[in-house]
Amino acid sequence: MAGAAGLAAVGKAGASPSRVRTSTSDHRVIVVGSGFGGAIAALRLTQAGVPVLLLERGRAWRTGPNADTFPDPASPDKRALWHRGDPQLFGRPVAFDPYVGLIDAVVGDGMTAVTAAGLGGGSLIYQGMSLQPKEEIFNECLPESLDWPTMNRVHYPRVAKMLGLQTAPDSLVRRPEYRAARIFADRARKAALPISKIPMPIDWSYAQAEIDGRMKPSYTDGSGALGVNNGGKHSVDTTYIRKAFATGLLTVATLHEVLDVERLSDGKWGLDVVQTDVNGTTVARKKLVTPSLIMAAGSVHTTRLLMRARANSARDLPDEIGSGWGTNADRIYVWSNPELDFGVKQGGPVVFGSLNWDSPRTAHTVIQASIPPFGVNVHSTMMVGYGVSESRGRFRYDASTGDARLIWPASGDTRIQWRHIHPTALKIAGPGSVLTDSNRFVDTTWHPLGGAAMGAVCDLSGRVHGQQGLYVIDGALIPGTAAACNPSMTIAAIAERALDDIVANDVGVTI
Repeated sequence: MAGAAGLAAVGKAGASPSRVRTSTSDHRVIVVGSGFGGAIAALRLTQAGVPVLLLERGRAWRTGPNADTFPDPASPDKRALWHRGDPQLFGRPVAFDPYVGLIDAVVGDGMTAVTAAGLGGGSLIYQGMSLQPKEEIFNECLPESLDWPTMNRVHYPRVAKMLGLQTAPDSLVRRPEYRAARIFADRARKAALPISKIPMPIDWSYAQAEIDGRMKPSYTDGSGALGVNNGGKHSVDTTYIRKAFATGLLTVATLHEVLDVERLSDGKWGLDVVQTDVNGTTVARKKLVTPSLIMAAGSVHTTRLLMRARANSARDLPDEIGSGWGTNADRIYVWSNPELDFGVKQGGPVVFGSLNWDSPRTAHTVIQASIPPFGVNVHSTMMVGYGVSESRGRFRYDASTGDARLIWPASGDTRIQWRHIHPTALKIAGPGSVLTDSNRFVDTTWHPLGGAAMGAVCDLSGRVHGQQGLYVIDGALIPGTAAACNPSMTIAAIAERALDDIVANDVGVTI
């Protein structure tokens, strides 16, 4: 049921590509990664007249009504897993053929960090909760110099408009398919907890079309947990990247994985890149050179690549790279109660959440999410929690493997998770319920943050201290927590803020 939460990949992440010919080319700007940060960087730079090469290790996942692009979360196949490593589910091997699948889980000491692969990055597989923090919590968790009033007036609304955020209409929520959402909301109200609808990057008319029989189910039966097949989800490939394409200045190279970053003798940045087919087989090797490199490969992979560069060609990269890493205090529960009829098919992705944000120190959020259809009534649904995270891990570079490994403290996030998130989930679940915490199987976060954090490694706009032409515009820039929200809106708003600064001050100078 919580299967995707336990996916892990271990072992062969550093495997060498096959011997193939290497080509070399120069580019004005290279962006590594196509999630929120990379997509926003690509759009704003191309709109400013700057040609951009966007590298994405995964494939493009095109959807539309009645498509079968994404895997079924109730019965996942090779499309679910990234090919490098030995796929595992709850610590047991899964016999999938190699494929450039959606989920790449990086196993560390004490924590597994789930990352995404594919054009659109994490926006392909996230449920879509798009929450903006309160000012007091934002300033407690992030530098006040980010200027929350301006971000609240300019950057968060800009992201909301680009993603077409909407809450689920009441007419839809009243449908039988959304019984689980209504039960969650009723239970939260009876427990005297706050309840509100969650803004989502979704055209809810697609869900209504499914109910009307004009599309096969994707939203209304919980089968969109590993990507929504019908379309109507405003992931960044269909919003920011599509608009960047329209400028005529964006080149997208999917199935291009960056293995190493180095600083060259002339100060430019060189990338060792392999191009693969959809099965992960190397078909070409490339040396790409640029004076302006934007790292947007996500918290884990941006950090690992920068630490590898610091160990080799760029030894004066900041010592703090790899530190300040956090999990956003993630928790995923299966909520079971034999007395409750949540429905065999549960509409989603997310309708309601309980935003417990009265205190910056204890702020946390619990939302309800649908489970995939299993064909029988399992009297279960899901709850997801996250909150202000104080604990921090770090990556440690191992010269013998040429890679950095995540180290997470054994008691990390205990206070917020067990004193606040868990009691709230118990209050909502009520008597007779059982909460199964997926982290009991594999301690996991879907929201890794930090590793090249603002202040310690970068300025507020992602410029790496002391490194001309090197930027970080992704979750690695966020210092470990997204202020009791899932991170997508804050990563995007900070990226929009950063690109305003970069376009105004760096284009024509260092870019």
